[in-house]
Amino acid sequence: MSYADDLFINMCTDIIENGCSTENEKVRPKWEDGTFAYTIKKFGVVNRYDLSKEFPAMTLRKTYVKSAVDELLWIWQKKSNNIHDLKSHIWDEWADENGSIGKAYGYQMSVKHRYSEGMMDQVDRVLFDLKNNPFSRRIMTNIYVHADLSEMNLYPCAYSMTFNVTKKEGHDKLTLNAILNQRSQDVLAANNWNVVQYAVLVYMFAQVSDMEPGELIHVIADAHIYDRHIDIVKELIKRPTYPAPKFSLNPEIKNFYDFTTNDFTIENYQAGEQIKNIPIAV
Repeated sequence: MSYADDLFINMCTDIIENGCSTENEKVRPKWEDGTFAYTIKKFGVVNRYDLSKEFPAMTLRKTYVKSAVDELLWIWQKKSNNIHDLKSHIWDEWADENGSIGKAYGYQMSVKHRYSEGMMDQVDRVLFDLKNNPFSRRIMTNIYVHADLSEMNLYPCAYSMTFNVTKKEGHDKLTLNAILNQRSQDVLAANNWNVVQYAVLVYMFAQVSDMEPGELIHVIADAHIYDRHIDIVKELIKRPTYPAPKFSLNPEIKNFYDFTTNDFTIENYQAGEQIKNIPIAV
């Protein structure tokens, strides 16, 4: 069993058995037929993944790692807010006639801020500090900018990353750890997708900073299963599981902006059948 499977099964079981229902409460999301989309939810879920031990792709069903990384690079590398720069169609519902999602996600990463070292955006500031001030306690990003919320077509769900560097006894290289903060998550549709994305980000940042990947801690304020997903999740967590796949990056890449989706490999990824046509609340 992949450790990611173990965490996912335990999290879903806890939400279903002990979660709080929002049925008949005032909620925003709706299904395509116009009915309100209610959830069972847990507050403050914290999952820890040790990236030095295994890659956190669950095997209950396959996570499309290449598509997940493409979206990650769209936000963190291209710093784009336009779906025409993205290969998948997962953002189509939130884009305007020009393909823009407003001042959200990649847009916030592209905004330059004044630091004592000069003007930098948030990504470049992280990369600068990892190389020059690795033991700083201020290495973080935040794209939940209140001043711009009215111009975002979707408020950021995964909104903040905090990076922290440690040193393991007997290791020559430093260890890069990170905390992903998420205000809300549709567990069935997005949980392992986000975990895989930000695990790969830690791997990439570690490599270009001459470090080793360490822990990824995923903090979810509102971890929920939608009412129309409950039976799907119950079936999913009863499936057989398999060992975690092996993940590797192209060791020749030393600049974060040179990475492409062709610079990583996933080996021995055995997983259950994909779930098709998952209803998505908007």
